[in-house]
Amino acid sequence: QVQLVESGGGLVQAGGSLRLSCAASGGTFRNYAMGWFRQAPGKEREFVEAISWSGGITNYADSVKGRFTISRDNAKNTVYLQMNNLKPEDTAVYYCAADVFGLGSVDRKQYDYWGQGTQVTVSS
Repeated sequence: QVQLVESGGGLVQAGGSLRLSCAASGGTFRNYAMGWFRQAPGKEREFVEAISWSGGITNYADSVKGRFTISRDNAKNTVYLQMNNLKPEDTAVYYCAADVFGLGSVDRKQYDYWGQGTQVTVSS
């Protein structure tokens, strides 16, 4: 069983930055693609970014391209989401997820394990 724990969320002003972390345990992290999703109140959970097991392939949602960067450290079993130039519309609960068999899908149904989420709030 894989456990995922997100951290790094908080309250930030528009234009600011945050770095989210997701620590994995209980599985073979280096073999999994990892993704970040987010869910705002009243909206469906949406894809943000994903990274393949090696870090060689990444996918981005158009809404965050050029502002957010996903990365991973397989030695630390951790995936990161660096978020710059944050906007109020980025306010959501951010979740990390493990895609055991894929390369980091944009489809949340392809992910096998999920963290509990961390709140990001961007004030205008």
